[in-house]
Amino acid sequence: MPERDLNFHEDDLPYEEEILRNPYSVKCWLRYVEHKEGSPAKEINMVFERALKELPGSYKLWYAYLRLRRSQLKGLCINDPMYEDVNNAHERALVFMHKMPRIWIDYCKLLVEQMKLARIRRTFDRALRALPITQHTRVWPLYLNFVKKYPVHETAVRVYRRMLKLQPEDAEDYIEYLISIDRLDEACVKLAEIVNDEHFLSKRGKSNHALWHELCTLISRNPDKVHSLNVEAIIRGGLKRFTDQLGQLWCSLADYYTRSGLFERARDIYEEAIETVTTVRDFTQIFDAYAQFEETVISSKMEQMTNNPSDDQDEDDTDIELRLARFEYLMDRRPLLLNSVLLRQNPHNVLEWLKRVELFKDQPREIINTYTEAIQTIDVKKSVGKLYTLWVSFAKFYESNDQIQDARTIFNKATLVQYKAVDDLASVWCEWSEMEIRHENYDAAMNLMKRSTALPTKRAGFFDNTEPVQNRVYRSIKLWSMYADLEESFGTLKTCKAVYDKILDLRIATPQIIINYGMFLEENNYFEDAFKAYERGVALFKWPNVYDIWNTYLTKFIKRYGGKKLERARDLFEQALDGCPAKFAKNLYLLYAKLEEEYGLSRHAMAVYERATKAVLADQRHELFNIYLRRAAEIYGVTHTRPIYEKAIEVLPDEHAREFCLRFADLERKLGEIDRARAVYAHCSQMCDPRTSANFWEAWKSFEVKHGNEDTVREMLRIKRSVQATYNTQVNYMSAQMLAAAGNLTGTTSDLTPDGNLDNDGMKLLEQKASHAAARANQEEMKPNKGILFVRSDKPPMETEISQVQNPDEIDIDDDDSEPEDGPAVIQRKIVPDEVFGGMKKDED
Repeated sequence: MPERDLNFHEDDLPYEEEILRNPYSVKCWLRYVEHKEGSPAKEINMVFERALKELPGSYKLWYAYLRLRRSQLKGLCINDPMYEDVNNAHERALVFMHKMPRIWIDYCKLLVEQMKLARIRRTFDRALRALPITQHTRVWPLYLNFVKKYPVHETAVRVYRRMLKLQPEDAEDYIEYLISIDRLDEACVKLAEIVNDEHFLSKRGKSNHALWHELCTLISRNPDKVHSLNVEAIIRGGLKRFTDQLGQLWCSLADYYTRSGLFERARDIYEEAIETVTTVRDFTQIFDAYAQFEETVISSKMEQMTNNPSDDQDEDDTDIELRLARFEYLMDRRPLLLNSVLLRQNPHNVLEWLKRVELFKDQPREIINTYTEAIQTIDVKKSVGKLYTLWVSFAKFYESNDQIQDARTIFNKATLVQYKAVDDLASVWCEWSEMEIRHENYDAAMNLMKRSTALPTKRAGFFDNTEPVQNRVYRSIKLWSMYADLEESFGTLKTCKAVYDKILDLRIATPQIIINYGMFLEENNYFEDAFKAYERGVALFKWPNVYDIWNTYLTKFIKRYGGKKLERARDLFEQALDGCPAKFAKNLYLLYAKLEEEYGLSRHAMAVYERATKAVLADQRHELFNIYLRRAAEIYGVTHTRPIYEKAIEVLPDEHAREFCLRFADLERKLGEIDRARAVYAHCSQMCDPRTSANFWEAWKSFEVKHGNEDTVREMLRIKRSVQATYNTQVNYMSAQMLAAAGNLTGTTSDLTPDGNLDNDGMKLLEQKASHAAARANQEEMKPNKGILFVRSDKPPMETEISQVQNPDEIDIDDDDSEPEDGPAVIQRKIVPDEVFGGMKKDED
């Protein structure tokens, strides 16, 4: 650069001297550049050019220089020569900085602004060749954005292909671009590749199934643009891989043929899909699409006929009628097709087979075929539901069509099936027998029951699952119960007794069977045999199952013999009550006591009641005591109920004991035993909190008002205070009550003692303050002018005033003529009328 082009200022001299001393120092040159800020662009550029001449390998200088030159282009037209100068500066920089991606990126962005397409593409290619492969990820986005900006699709596709060789994970962007430029065939091919690649991971978080669905949708909606793929093979491959989303894939395949104009092939696909899917969701999706397809075909055909009527109108009408009939047939088949789906889910579902039979209600041949297919398909061990109901329904179908012999054949085959439970086989025998009864073949029904309950050659326990049900059904109580009912209805006494005895011998009887046996014998006047049957039942069962047998046995025995066999009846009751749980003892004891009252001794009845009050449940004792009291009063009189009341009060809980105390006290009052009644009240008061048992204290108060005196009332009030103090055991409650009585002040227990500790001294202080507060409260409530009319006491009348310390709950019985509060009453004198004395009064008087 010629020296004459250099234009120095005086303030530049220090920097010039510095770079003369250190020409290879980047810092010196940068300080010089910083000093030149604000100078004309030519001067700054000159400094950078001189620096780069000395230090051509400095990235910092090149980067700052190029950025400065690009900033100088703002506001200039892209045709300005300055752009070319800046381009040349970048080219010169790349001679030394060809490994720096930032220089390449800035250069490419600058060229993109100038829209020099060929030069831009070549520059990008040079950048990709010059930079290491690890830096390509910074160049490709700019390159792709450039090629996608202009409608040169082939160039963009080639650039994408080059990028995918190094970055195959960006295949989704390539596919999206192909779809956007309507090159669907190549997009589908690429999408199929990534779907089949097990190691492909979507950058957008799509699953392999989502990509499959996208591929199927793409090829099914564009059958005329996708030629490189076998669409049906691809979708059927997806059907095998994604069995949980069959509905969408089948609909995509059918949609592909529909858009291709192959309507019959699409219909075949829909039919195949409906016949193969195994879930209701897939079936619903396919069926709705199928129905919509048929509707669309019909509507398009009718629209075509309307717009372009043909010469052969009859043929078009026939075609429309055929399509409508096909559509109606499809809708009518929906329940049956849905049932087929459920049976494909589980072919061993008995209930679904029965529903399928109901769908063929007017087609006997189809019903028989369905029953036959169900019987052949269902595996007994895998069956869901009761398999015997299928056999019974099959037999009843023949019976409803008056084919009794065929129904017997079905029942006979049903008895040979290896059911899971014995009750299933027993139900088959019972249904067969009931069919014979419906057709009045009573002997055949009884023979069936006899045949079903016959002992097998190899006996087995009822719950022995290792043996077939045919060897265990002889112990089925269901069969024996029906057998016994048939014998009662159509057999003889001897045969019926034999059946019941056999049930008892097999030890499979239930309490109801025992009761039925006894009632049957009783109806035939075999009373002792009935009682023997009850005895056998009692020996078979334990509590609580034996309760019904004992109850029936004892009731029947008393009804039969009354008091004729009293000792035997007593023995039976004692035997029944031995080991009887408290839950069931009440009725038996009441029945026992009734027996003694009617046919035995009264004292025995009382003893039974006494035992009953100890043997029953706790919540039933008060009921027993009520009955005991009532019966004792009727038999012996009310005076004999005193020990019963005492016993009840002793053993019953407080809630019931209070009631009995009040009744006891009322009884004593009626008998004139006032002192005894008062003693009862005093005893009961210990279990009656004045805050919760106000009715008791009101009753005692009214009692004392009627029958007591001042001393007894004082005693009652004293007892009430002591009981209330006993129940007031919580310190917080006591302190709150004391504070309220002292003046309705607010406070806590810490206010009661100076140091806040409630130790022994604190408790004493608490009691003292509580007593003083109660005394003050009583003084306030006391009204000395009011008196109480008492029954005269044995003691001389008290001339002193009423004590200053009284109970706040004192009885307040006022007289209308009581003295006023301000002093004694003033007695006014009145003239007595003459009529009061009649003729006895003298005139002068």
